[in-house]
Amino acid sequence: MIKRSRIVAFFLIVLLFAGLMGGTTDKIVKKINLGLDLRGGFEVLYKVEPVKKGQKIDKEALANTAEALDRRINALGVSEPSIQVEGNDRIRVQLAGVTNQNEARKMLSTTANLSFRDVNDKLMMDGTDLVQGKAKQSFDQNNKPDVVLQLKSRKKFADVTRKIMNMAPNNQLVIWMDFQEGKDSYKKEVAKKNPKFLSAPNVNEVLNTDSVMITGDFTVKEAQNLAALLNAGALPVKLHEIYSTSVGASFGQEALHDTVVAGIIGVLAIFIFMIAYYRFAGVIASISLAVYIFFILLVYELIGATLTLPGIAALVLGVGMAVDANILTYERIKEELRVGKSMKSAFKAGNKSSFVTILDSNLTTILAAVILFYFGTSSIRGFATTLIISILMSFLTAVYGSRWLLSLWVYSNFLKKRPHWFGVKKSAIHSITENIDTHDLKTKFDWYDFVKHRNIFFVISTVLIISGFIILSIFKLNLGIDFSSGTRMEINANRTLTQEQIQNDLDHLNLKSEDIVLAGDNHHKAVVRIKGSFSDKEKSAQIHSYFTEKYGKDPSISSVSPTVGKELAKSAIYSLILAGAGIIIYVAFRFEWSMGVASIAALFHDVFFMIAFFSFTRLEVDVTFIAAILTIVGYSINDSIVTFDRIRDNLKRRRRIKTANEIKEIVNAGIRQTLGRSVNTVLTVLITAAALAVFGSESIRNFSIALIVGLLTGTYSSVFIAAQIWYVLKKRQLKKHGSILTKKAKRVRSNEPQV
Repeated sequence: MIKRSRIVAFFLIVLLFAGLMGGTTDKIVKKINLGLDLRGGFEVLYKVEPVKKGQKIDKEALANTAEALDRRINALGVSEPSIQVEGNDRIRVQLAGVTNQNEARKMLSTTANLSFRDVNDKLMMDGTDLVQGKAKQSFDQNNKPDVVLQLKSRKKFADVTRKIMNMAPNNQLVIWMDFQEGKDSYKKEVAKKNPKFLSAPNVNEVLNTDSVMITGDFTVKEAQNLAALLNAGALPVKLHEIYSTSVGASFGQEALHDTVVAGIIGVLAIFIFMIAYYRFAGVIASISLAVYIFFILLVYELIGATLTLPGIAALVLGVGMAVDANILTYERIKEELRVGKSMKSAFKAGNKSSFVTILDSNLTTILAAVILFYFGTSSIRGFATTLIISILMSFLTAVYGSRWLLSLWVYSNFLKKRPHWFGVKKSAIHSITENIDTHDLKTKFDWYDFVKHRNIFFVISTVLIISGFIILSIFKLNLGIDFSSGTRMEINANRTLTQEQIQNDLDHLNLKSEDIVLAGDNHHKAVVRIKGSFSDKEKSAQIHSYFTEKYGKDPSISSVSPTVGKELAKSAIYSLILAGAGIIIYVAFRFEWSMGVASIAALFHDVFFMIAFFSFTRLEVDVTFIAAILTIVGYSINDSIVTFDRIRDNLKRRRRIKTANEIKEIVNAGIRQTLGRSVNTVLTVLITAAALAVFGSESIRNFSIALIVGLLTGTYSSVFIAAQIWYVLKKRQLKKHGSILTKKAKRVRSNEPQV
């Protein structure tokens, strides 16, 4: 009897979620904080240095500096800035959505130590003589913008002006911002068209007043910024720029649009694949995936996280991981149906047997993501954050949400005699009286002996690895500025660019390029790499202004000092080593040491192949490449875990293994029984990675290519390398001990009464 109430409940729940998602998604998306790579803006990492000899850079100095920077950012009117103290002497500032990056950069890094000096550069007064917070923009007698300051002592100002007046004809009171002893000089600057000092008015009488005006060739905006800077207070330290990246607003908008379009295409393609292959179960999976995406966006909005370009990529890839959990469950349910179990029994057994495998595979990926977050830079942390949230949400929606929705149909009895709704043909179903176990079912791959041909795979991999070493020794890696240091510029235009044209621009700016690469449709973009990093804010401002004025769009500029480049390289190596060590420990603990060794061997095989591929193709290696490697580490270990999980199940059916042929049968069965799942999973993730590579932003194209290569090699190594290595290790164990006692036999022995 069909229980229609459960079916009605299903449609009501789906309609409820559809209404909730349709009515709130747009509002949620608009509230999510977008990173500077999507909104435009800039990020800068400062090394904090003493402003005076003997000054200590301690926690208090760093905290005071962060507060002063925050006051300056508030004066700029920037919403939701990010100021983070890193280590013992660094501060990272992120300003997304900044309209005038040059103005913001100048405002941040100016120490703002105001001083009043005579023409011989002798200090007469400084910022301590001013009333804090009383500077304001005004207009002089000629209606020109100026800045009015309030003094603490009329008497001191009168004494200073008396001394200056008596120095006639050199009776100028020179007002400096950030005067540098031994470097700056009034006599050197006075003849220049744009001197470094703010103003140098003549003093012809003693001024007994509590206010002073700074006049100069200011615009209203410049005068307002100067007043705001003085009110925010001088920085207690010097800031030396060692890393910076700026993204033009147009770059951010294009990157967001392209990546969202790529994500939609990838997700829709997955929906079509799941429905075509798993029929009704695929429909349920598609619904749960839509809910998964909604919850990801909701969590991001609730916790106030910042969504970056790599973060969107992680979100799209998370869909592929969520699909993996559904595929594991559905494949197990299909197996249970084929041995003749009822729909309800198959549903229960399939869910139970797939749960542990899903848990193990998700935990290993979270381990890689946590390590990535700990060692990564800001944008990579965004990727890691999204990946962690994605894994947790996919576990909830796929393991619980999807199963709950499917259970309403299963327990309504509507699917009782409809196994074909799961893609199971009636001709493939055995009678329950045959007493066939799922491990005894025939697969599409029974014709192939994977273990027998293991040496062929070992030779292929060995040849590839040797070739990889040769390629690396000849070509090396095409390191991006993240690791090699230097400056990378992306120039965007509304017209076709040529290398000669860009070279002329660089010559005009006195810049020497390492290479110029034209990109984009009709070569509307150019990527330029330059030796050396720009710590000079005036040079950065000049470059921004030049290209913006000439081509109508802000360029994107990233600059990395050699120190930061080395640190990023070290962090990348540490993260890979720790991820590998963590995974081998986990797999060895959950399974056995030989499976852990086999998994890690396959894992390093995949990582090295990706590195060699990038060396051969000359694709640029940057921090997103490390994110791709650690993502593949997670996927590769997932495949290995699924295969070893089935091998472990097959081992449990035997008490003792006496021959190598028995090990061979166990390995072959494990591979054959999981290969369909591995192919389907890699296809769904490949779909999303390919969509990102073809339709997504150029900024994550290399990341997407790395994923595609890693996914293919990861699937290959899990099937043809990891399982075969385990066979070899197990065979040696058998030769050494004569036989192998399985865990099942050990448990039986431990339960036997001792005599």
